[in-house]
Amino acid sequence: MAEEKQTVVHRLISLVKIVWTVSVVITAAAVGARIGWQNHGVAGAVALGFVGLVAGGFLSSPSILLEVLVGLI
Repeated sequence: MAEEKQTVVHRLISLVKIVWTVSVVITAAAVGARIGWQNHGVAGAVALGFVGLVAGGFLSSPSILLEVLVGLI
C-alpha cells in the first residue's frame, strides 16, 4: 500500500513539473513574440519569440529562476 501512495505522489510531482515547464516556456516565448511584434514586425516576433523560447527553457528550472530574480534585486 505504501508503494502505491509513493507512486501516486511521484506522478503528481512529475505532472506539476511538466505543467510548470510548459507554462514558463510558453509565457517566455509569447512575451518575446509580443515585444518583437511591437518593435520590429513579423521578423522581430519570430526572432524574439525564439529567444523567449530558449530563455524559457533555462528559466523553467525554479532554482535558476530564483537566482535570476535575486540578481535583479
